[in-house]
Amino acid sequence: MTFSDFASPETKAAGAAPSSLEVVHAFDDFMRAFESFKEVNDERLAEIEQRLSPDPVTSEKLARLDDALDRQQRLLDDLALKGRRPALEAAGAPARLVTREHKAAFDAYVRRGEVSSLKGLESKALVAGTDAQGGYLVPEETEREIGRKLAEVSPIRAIASVQQVTSSVFRKPFATEGFASGWAAETAARAQSATPALDELAFPAMELFAMPAATQTLLDDAAVDLDQWIAQEVETAFAEQESVAFVTGDGVTRPQGFLTPDKVANASWSWGSIGYVATGAAGAFAASNPSDRLLDLVYALRSGYRRNAHFVMNRRTQATVRKLKDADGRYLWEPPATAGAEATLMGFPLVEAEAMPDVAADAHAIAFGDFRRGYLVVDRIGVRTLRDPFTSKPYVLFYTTKRVGGGVQDFDAIKTLRFSAS
Repeated sequence: MTFSDFASPETKAAGAAPSSLEVVHAFDDFMRAFESFKEVNDERLAEIEQRLSPDPVTSEKLARLDDALDRQQRLLDDLALKGRRPALEAAGAPARLVTREHKAAFDAYVRRGEVSSLKGLESKALVAGTDAQGGYLVPEETEREIGRKLAEVSPIRAIASVQQVTSSVFRKPFATEGFASGWAAETAARAQSATPALDELAFPAMELFAMPAATQTLLDDAAVDLDQWIAQEVETAFAEQESVAFVTGDGVTRPQGFLTPDKVANASWSWGSIGYVATGAAGAFAASNPSDRLLDLVYALRSGYRRNAHFVMNRRTQATVRKLKDADGRYLWEPPATAGAEATLMGFPLVEAEAMPDVAADAHAIAFGDFRRGYLVVDRIGVRTLRDPFTSKPYVLFYTTKRVGGGVQDFDAIKTLRFSAS
């Protein structure tokens, strides 16, 4: 098996929905690439042991195989995503009259700018929907499709909790001091329970926008499903913005990311901060037993959180971790067991999030935790589209907005690995 076998996997992703045979072949290619990667990495480690440094040719070959492995993983993810993507509305499927009316009215608005039908429908629904107030609500099935696609391609949203709201701020109370509890005999007196101290977390919904453009020829083509076109056009833009905000957002004009709160050594952790474990070396893993720090990170998390925990890192950090072995010579990183599954690190699923920082001095490049309990995504119901045929003639712009918030809801459920001496 040579590197050329894995050099151009993207060509297999072209076309319509993938067949099961195509997915199987792609998965087989991925596994062969991983076996080749392990062979070359073992060769590199042997050279380091014998000569204290690897042969440059071996290092270059390993880097190429590592890139090929990343491409094969992306191809598998794309094929799995296409396989899960149904049509927006099945042919002949029953639909409620109001939904059909809204879809038809929205189609007329998108294609020709007609607003009278939409105004009537949204007035009946007690929704203020005029151009001056930000556009019109997209049909329900289009909103659901946008949300479903975001859940598949936005890495943090896929593993976090998601709460739909109708207000601009979602407030979640929590007890800073729990109820008094204890043991007592059947007839013994019970002490009066203390009143718990309550506080609340606020998650404001920020405006996320995308502005796809279309030609009038596209809008005039009756064969084009404009609902699906809008959903597909805004999917990537929304997912890219969310992916960054949910990791490093400042909480001012965008959601607060899980790396934004203060980070302290896990031994000094307190509510409101994120605990970290240090690697023992600035900008790198420790020279001896580097995998021990990953083990420390895993067990920095309480057992109740570990059951549903994920590792989160970007692809460059994953390339570094992929080379690590345990004391018995087994690789810590394992490829997905089946097509569409996730790779694992030390037995825990690994999520690739490009917004995570690279390995560098004092960088928190790896996160580990139960993100379902630790991070909350808030979606305000309603996606709006404003048709703009004037700004970029001859193109028609569709200013599409969605309100999204987010932040840490359990500060004990997420830990990070800091690449520092302490």
